[in-house]
Amino acid sequence: MTETDVLRMISQLRQSNGLAEVTRPQQAKPADTPDFADLFKQAVQAVNEAQLESGRLKKAFEMGDPQVSLPEVMVASEKAKVSFEAMVEVRNKLLEAYREVMQMQV
Repeated sequence: MTETDVLRMISQLRQSNGLAEVTRPQQAKPADTPDFADLFKQAVQAVNEAQLESGRLKKAFEMGDPQVSLPEVMVASEKAKVSFEAMVEVRNKLLEAYREVMQMQV
């Protein structure tokens, strides 16, 4: 995260709290740089898809589908669990960073 990104985030946080905005010159963002919000949204969607796939495989196995094996169900379940736990850790780190930024003296 660049200094400009940090300043932009602080500015947005101040606006949401009704505080005066710090005006700094904004640098143009390169066209090939992915947006953090988009990356985070894609990660959440990937976790959701893993959980949906795990649920689908569990249901198919329970219904007696011969195409679905128990190891396949267990692997999908563990993938969904690990991806969800990783997402929770990322969320916790983001909240921790947000709190740290909010406590900064500007």
